[in-house]
Amino acid sequence: MNCGEAIIRLLEGYGVDTVFGIPGVHTLELYRGLGTSSIRHIQPRNEMGAGFMADGYARAGGRPGVCLVITGPGLTNMTTPMGQAFADSVPMLVISSSPPSETLGKGWGMLHEISDQAAVTAPITAFSATVTAPGQIPDLIGRAFAQFTAGRPRPVHITVPLDILAMDAGDGWGVSRPPPALEADAAAVAAAAELLAGATAPLLYLGSGARGAGSDLQAIAESLRAAVVTSNGGKGIVPDDHPLNLGTRVIRPAVQRLIAAADVVLAVGTEMGHTDHFAGTKIDINGQLIRIDIDPQKIDDLYEAAIGIVGDSPQIIAALRTALAGAPPRASRQDEIDEVRAAALSDLGGRERQHLRLLGTLRRAVPEDTVVYADMTQLAYTGSWGFPVFGERHWLYPAGFCTLGPALPGAIGAKLAVPERPVMALAGDGGFMFTVQELVTGAELGLPIPIILWNNSGYQQIRGDMQRKGIATIGVDGLNPDFMMLADAMHCRGVQPADGADFEKAVAEAFNADRPTIVEVVEGSAWLVE
Repeated sequence: MNCGEAIIRLLEGYGVDTVFGIPGVHTLELYRGLGTSSIRHIQPRNEMGAGFMADGYARAGGRPGVCLVITGPGLTNMTTPMGQAFADSVPMLVISSSPPSETLGKGWGMLHEISDQAAVTAPITAFSATVTAPGQIPDLIGRAFAQFTAGRPRPVHITVPLDILAMDAGDGWGVSRPPPALEADAAAVAAAAELLAGATAPLLYLGSGARGAGSDLQAIAESLRAAVVTSNGGKGIVPDDHPLNLGTRVIRPAVQRLIAAADVVLAVGTEMGHTDHFAGTKIDINGQLIRIDIDPQKIDDLYEAAIGIVGDSPQIIAALRTALAGAPPRASRQDEIDEVRAAALSDLGGRERQHLRLLGTLRRAVPEDTVVYADMTQLAYTGSWGFPVFGERHWLYPAGFCTLGPALPGAIGAKLAVPERPVMALAGDGGFMFTVQELVTGAELGLPIPIILWNNSGYQQIRGDMQRKGIATIGVDGLNPDFMMLADAMHCRGVQPADGADFEKAVAEAFNADRPTIVEVVEGSAWLVE
């Protein structure tokens, strides 16, 4: 068995059931292994699509997305999805080929040549490595899966030269056991509990690293009468309809004032990053800060913690809930939280009101457990706080890297990860065109994915920014295709609803179709305007 075949066999051992990629002359030995494996291969129409599919697969399913890509352009096409996964802590394994070992860094003009592929991806990975001998491969793959299970889950890139892919694999290719989760620091947990128990205006700030701890976090919030806010990654960990939960409204000044007024903030698995609040480099946190995170670098970076606890959030939060069990009862703060929620909704613009009308109709039309993968579009900007979800991994929105184009391929990956769940995409007309070719992939797979296409004839957010700053509107208007004809040409369905009832009917039918459906909604349509 050569190394290419052994890599596939090893991936099977780690439980990988799906890989995304486009075969090329430099990955033939990997595909030799796929041909005799149980792993499902998904063929996108561009490696960027492969990366976004792997991202959606990982976000929805909670297990690593795996990509196989060729040397050079295959890898560079992958870098945008890898950057997105890095920003949002998504586990992704990218295995690429590279030119023969003896040519690396020589500049001999080899096919698909890059002088140092590992260096290309180093800034957007947990680690990036070039294999120099067959025996390194199982160790590197084992290290990758250890990162996914016991560290901050970010992309890993392993590049294997062509000559090594064809070499005999040799022995020592067993699956390695991941390291155990770090034990919670009992003294730090006790100190955190004491600080929270003495707080008069506590607040919980939850990110994607808090997944798996939702029931304990909800119980802590209820016992402390604490307000809850979340990043997009943390949306749904505490249900959006919980009365204490202000959700992802961190972007609203009223919510930022509440955070600043909190005397103790418990931040779990979150950077509290700029794309949560857009309030300059950081928001004001004036109270004592408790940080819980798997990544030790997060404990004292931009926001210095009074108490920092490194480790597995569900385990730590369970211990914290136990430590708080004897805390005295608190007076209700519901009126205060309700006032903040009302204030956060008091200054909406006309476009946001259109978005909310559409999103409200959409919420009524889809099952409660629907998974939504959202693109960078004004509809999703509003949806991040205006579309309620009731469980973790229901709202997949890569706000950290904020690139255009991930919604359609991301939704395809999500549907492959959780085929029993309804999955849909939210996209704007501009971003949709970045990866529109993946309609064919969705049709080929027979996936019933509604694509809610918000058509505002260009890049409306940037157009508005230019107008507000007195800049000529250059490059924000462009010719769109006929999306209904495009859907038909891509073997998909297309619908242009006439009103709200027609929209609900179109979405319901899309979930029961045998292919993706573009449901096009034009900004300013009569049924969206008061």
